[in-house]
Amino acid sequence: MQDTDYIIVGSGSAGSVLADRLTASGKHRVVVLEAGGTDRRFYVGLPLGYGKLFYDPAVNWCYRTEPDPGLAGHRDFWPRGKVLGGSSSINAMVYIRGHRADYDEWGANPGWGWDDCLSAYKAMEDTEAGGDDWRGKGGPLFVSENRRGLHPIVADYIAACGQAGLAYNRDFNGAVQEGAGTYQMTIKNARRNSAARAFLRPAMKRANLAVITRAMVTRVIIEAGRAVGVEYRRGGETLVLRCNAEVIVAGGAINSPQVLQLSGVGPGAVLQAAGLAVTVENSNVGDHLSDHQGINYTWRMKVPTYNDILRPWWGKLFVGAQYVLTGGGPLAKSINHGGGFFRTAPDLARPNMQLYMQAFSTLIPREGERPLLTPDPFSGLSIGLSNCRPTSRGRITIRSGDPFTHPKIEANAFSTAHDVAEMLAAVKFLRVIAAQPAFARLAAEELRPGPGVVTDDALIADFRERSGTVYHPSCTCRMGAVGASVVDARLRVHGVAGLRVIDASAFPNLIAGNTNAPAMMMGWKGAEMVLEDAR
Repeated sequence: MQDTDYIIVGSGSAGSVLADRLTASGKHRVVVLEAGGTDRRFYVGLPLGYGKLFYDPAVNWCYRTEPDPGLAGHRDFWPRGKVLGGSSSINAMVYIRGHRADYDEWGANPGWGWDDCLSAYKAMEDTEAGGDDWRGKGGPLFVSENRRGLHPIVADYIAACGQAGLAYNRDFNGAVQEGAGTYQMTIKNARRNSAARAFLRPAMKRANLAVITRAMVTRVIIEAGRAVGVEYRRGGETLVLRCNAEVIVAGGAINSPQVLQLSGVGPGAVLQAAGLAVTVENSNVGDHLSDHQGINYTWRMKVPTYNDILRPWWGKLFVGAQYVLTGGGPLAKSINHGGGFFRTAPDLARPNMQLYMQAFSTLIPREGERPLLTPDPFSGLSIGLSNCRPTSRGRITIRSGDPFTHPKIEANAFSTAHDVAEMLAAVKFLRVIAAQPAFARLAAEELRPGPGVVTDDALIADFRERSGTVYHPSCTCRMGAVGASVVDARLRVHGVAGLRVIDASAFPNLIAGNTNAPAMMMGWKGAEMVLEDAR
């Protein structure tokens, strides 16, 4: 008898779901190891509080990429959750599944086609909009419809999109993704509904689940070709935890390949350079990194925006009282009230760009950091976008055998002509929206990039200078065939028995939209597979 049956490395979007589903029957003992601490922090629960968590090392890995030629040589800042709930505890709470065609591509792996994944989503969800052919009702994850308490300018934004040819869409997770509208949110009763709140916290009431925080996994222990446990550091001690069944790595797109490489599974040259023995040579571990790149265009407005109420002390006092007394107001929402999906060319079969509308602006930066949720001293508004299916690929590799050294992140943003061309077409469409009567009557002037930036070369230079991640890294332990991937269709690591990776790193490709929903779905379906194989 070992210490437990299953070990889950990481309590993020997928790990929290795994912990819930693997312990539900009471038959299996499960231990979750989380490098961060508790999610019971004020700004984690407060929906708009994620701005306070953006640079907070208490809950955030605060990664930085290598200097990126595609981003004018800048080192991009990559926040990732280091807390119960992982990045679902510090994200912007937008709930998007992706386009149906994304999962048709996933379906090259048995069990991962659209119908399989839709069934999992519907079982997992409790959508405020109500259950139908597309949405689930009665599951453990409440998803807010996000219709009430929106800034008035949202309606003007949606109207301007309609005037620009992008029709209203009530539900981006419904039959059609394309259009403009408001985002569904993982918010429940005016509080963030993270994976920890929806899945892990209820599971923690069960006797067969143990959650150990401040536990940094340093390697998976592999004996005779099988994962039999993990080594981890906690409170200055090196400890070992062994299991009867499986080790499941759920650290996300950065930490999962890092843990595999530290365990001797990965590109041989990288491991040898770090002084590590090669247990399984696999150049795909950490490779194929995919991420959405985004940029904001910003306007000074003639009408009040959230800047006017969130910047002055009296405004902060007012919205704080409004939240405490009514559970409403700006603090009860994400800043991304409106959004949408569009095609940069009419002959495309599906949308290739995502929109984000914020009745808010942050042009004044802090030194060396991207500004976030620090309102400008004027009425400002931003419309942002990100590419849905970038073709640029990066990689994650360890720098040394020291598990506490952040891995090397090479994003390689805009490294293909395809990504540059479609982003150029996309930013031009932002100005088409802004020129429509519903928006133009409210806007005083374009501030970023400004009316002087008009030529293709100038627009490209601008988005290389100002773009950055929209926090959706994926595919670094991708699912697929031996020789081209890290895990098989049942999320088992090629070449090592008793070891799986179940999180966004195992995505076969990057879905069109925010990645929190599919990461949780992967935890849901991954748990089904673990339990089926156990039977």
